[in-house]
Amino acid sequence: MQRPSMICPHCGASHTDAAIAAALKTCPTCGYHYRMEPQERAAYLADEGSFVEFGERIISQNPIEFDGYEEKVKGAAEKTQLKDAVLTGRCTIEGRPAVLALMSFTFMGGSLGSAAGEKISRAMHIGAQEGIPVILYATSGGARMQEGVFSLMQMAKTAAAAAELDAAGVPYFTVLCDPTTGGVTASFAMLGDIILAEPGALIGFAGPRVIEGTIRQTLPDGFQRAEFQQKKGFVDMIVKRTEQKEVLAKLIDFH
Repeated sequence: MQRPSMICPHCGASHTDAAIAAALKTCPTCGYHYRMEPQERAAYLADEGSFVEFGERIISQNPIEFDGYEEKVKGAAEKTQLKDAVLTGRCTIEGRPAVLALMSFTFMGGSLGSAAGEKISRAMHIGAQEGIPVILYATSGGARMQEGVFSLMQMAKTAAAAAELDAAGVPYFTVLCDPTTGGVTASFAMLGDIILAEPGALIGFAGPRVIEGTIRQTLPDGFQRAEFQQKKGFVDMIVKRTEQKEVLAKLIDFH
């Protein structure tokens, strides 16, 4: 008999790894959403056997010769089995063609460097050129400080690519996961035609403690969580992971 091996940080219930995996890495008791890797997302979003990766040869360089950066990237790659913080590819979702860009928070906090920015931009270019909807799952701590201004340039680059999608009339949907912050929030993550979010996801630019220290006020409960952001109009829908494939297929049809 398999013993409970994970305790939910939200409700305290204990469940086996298998039970959590079967619920797409959510708590079977309360629905708490654990963080998820891009390969896992591709497995539940894409129709079986349909996901084909592209951009896998795009890797990070060290443009400002930041000490120890190559070692950090190598360690993150070994840990995640990814070349950088984004996995991109074509697939079908319930028979509808789509381009996916899936971010990994495990890879250096999902930080936006030159390689990640290039992969996301290429995904958008392919969507615009081929008329295929683009779906991006965002999770990030923001810009990758080890690349300096080259990282900040990715904000403008990805925003321009999103504008290309808009000009071509091709749908662009974003799904904000826990956490989505910093320069990613300030660029491509919030430019979707429809902005979805996973339940409980932290969504913002600066962290709550930084904001409280700046404005010298106590923030309301749940500040920057997906539910709060939806009430304020920054998020269109909050969608449980178990329902995302169906919802995305319907959004593709509607657009």
